[in-house]
Amino acid sequence: MIDVLIIGSGGAGLTAALNAKKEGANVLVISKTFPTHSQTCQAQGGINAVLNENLNDNVENYINDTYKASHKLGNKSTIELFCKESKDTIEWLDSIGVPFSRTKSNIIAQRKFGGTKAERTCYSSDYTGLKILHTLYDQCLKEEIKFLNEHQLLNLIVEKNQVKGITAINMIDSKVKEFHSKTVILASGGYAGIYHQFTTNSYTSTGDGIASAFRAGAKLSNMEFIQFHPTTLEKKNILISESARGEGGYLIDENGNRFIEELKARDEVARAIFERTHKGKKIYLDLRHLGLERINEVMPQERHLVQDFMKLDMESDLIPVTPSAHYTMGGILTNIEAQTNIKNLFACGECSQSGIHGANRLGGNSLLEIVTFGKIAGINAAKEAKKESQYITPLNTQFIKDKKSIEKILNRENKADFYKTKKEIGKLFFNNVGLFREEKKLERALDYIIKKENEISYYGIEDKSELYNKNLIEFIEFQNIIQLSKIILKSAIERKESRGAHFRTDYEEEKIDFDKNSISILKNNSLEISFEDVL
Repeated sequence: MIDVLIIGSGGAGLTAALNAKKEGANVLVISKTFPTHSQTCQAQGGINAVLNENLNDNVENYINDTYKASHKLGNKSTIELFCKESKDTIEWLDSIGVPFSRTKSNIIAQRKFGGTKAERTCYSSDYTGLKILHTLYDQCLKEEIKFLNEHQLLNLIVEKNQVKGITAINMIDSKVKEFHSKTVILASGGYAGIYHQFTTNSYTSTGDGIASAFRAGAKLSNMEFIQFHPTTLEKKNILISESARGEGGYLIDENGNRFIEELKARDEVARAIFERTHKGKKIYLDLRHLGLERINEVMPQERHLVQDFMKLDMESDLIPVTPSAHYTMGGILTNIEAQTNIKNLFACGECSQSGIHGANRLGGNSLLEIVTFGKIAGINAAKEAKKESQYITPLNTQFIKDKKSIEKILNRENKADFYKTKKEIGKLFFNNVGLFREEKKLERALDYIIKKENEISYYGIEDKSELYNKNLIEFIEFQNIIQLSKIILKSAIERKESRGAHFRTDYEEEKIDFDKNSISILKNNSLEISFEDVL
């Protein structure tokens, strides 16, 4: 019997697995990709922590910076725990072998990121997420944790508001399977993939876990808040980390003028760049003054990316940049224990709304979140599993329903190209649900999504085979994109103010009436949007 079933094998899922196993739980990790392919590997810049309290920095400053960035939507108790645990988190990662960059005194090196006044971001050159991910995976293999890769989550199995497992499709043979478990942890990542061709995220970041939780009755929160990274390679959407600016890089216009403080909050910097690029002006990242030796030391990966994709050299050329959708602050609402409103269902990482980021995330906080709350989710899920000694096997209702649904997709005629619609949604969202928003554009986007939702039965797939049918998996993801797009739009329309990453040109001020989290929930088969106080 599976005690703790974890969906997702990125940093959050792997941390949860290690901690659940440490508690004596029988753990299985299911993922649609292989662990080393997860989105965590694309987090380049670093992970925040206060390692030494001194005149320049302390935990209280870190708490204040994180809460300020959240624009009053962060949970103060959760943020306090998160920041106070940061040193222990880094020391644990260091102890299991994460190769952090170090100073000449052999202490973990830290750099400054946006929205802070201190050098607080630990790093491993510009491979921080990848190094953390690989180290965590090595530890999971050492602990003989079981993995089942290339399985796409379909739905949660829920009875009487208690999760009993999941249904998933085996990507190798297209067979629907069910997995029963005492507890489930969703660590399935965010939904910035909706901004198709306008995002730094991989194609797999389609919010599958969030969509499945919503269908099961879980509360979603703050789905309107999507962070745009200021600096991605022009027309490539390839991330150039905040570390480039943290090391002293400049942002300049086509006349060579610096037009904004480079380490302001990401939403401010991204909007400043977008305003200029939207008018046809060029914006560049200037690192030439750092010199080749420093660039090779602290950002070798990014230097190679610029060479490979732009045919430019960081040490001698200006790098044209533009904002792209990067991170989603919204997700499945969880409390300080990583619990959702469904019994025995936990969530951690980017798929959750844990009360840390609110309306805007500080760079360096996402990697800390996945490890901090991955640990909390793993421990708590294992403890809850121990209480389920009288586990009752669920009915196979969800399994039969999902099996019939997949058979229907495989057999129905393809009357419309969902790949074309997916591209249209990406462009529509970037233009209408991007850095600047207003009611009419949001309403037009919603009308489009509702139209496509009503036409979903017209969409099908060309590939009818069962062996490695990528066409089928991408159609399942497309269905999740349609569902989440509607939730994002309705949440954005209802929040009639500007706050953090949600900037409304028709409501430019932050309003006290909206010092609340937006809540999205499925009731009587209909989407309901409301606002709740931040507890």
